[in-house]
Amino acid sequence: MPKSTVKKTRLFREVSKLPDKYVKNNHLKNLRSATDSFLDSNPDITRSYLNLMLFLYDLEFFTISWVAENYGMYKKNLADRMIYPLVASGYLYKHFDKLTPSQTLEDHLFRDETKYNYRVRYALSQKGRLAVQRFYNSL
Repeated sequence: MPKSTVKKTRLFREVSKLPDKYVKNNHLKNLRSATDSFLDSNPDITRSYLNLMLFLYDLEFFTISWVAENYGMYKKNLADRMIYPLVASGYLYKHFDKLTPSQTLEDHLFRDETKYNYRVRYALSQKGRLAVQRFYNSL
């Protein structure tokens, strides 16, 4: 890759921006300040809660084991430190609770989950979705 050519008039500047044709949108440039101001205005949301809600924003529902595997946390830590407090504060809710699957014979024959070992499906609540959308708007 060739060395970049910089005009000699920019030699003693502190900073020089790249032309717009190389960098289109850089909304994440203000990520730190936007995160800090958002967390200051929402004292019940921590940085780790916000990161988890950003990760879950595009999901309709999820299980704790799936999030633990894909988010990179241990299942018990994720449940105790993140999921349950967010459910208690109203940012997540139980989309499908235990004992929810149907009782038809076909469902029991062809699925591994029965009504006794069914995992709860959680989802981001309207309050959580609005919080994430407020954060996106601040970016």
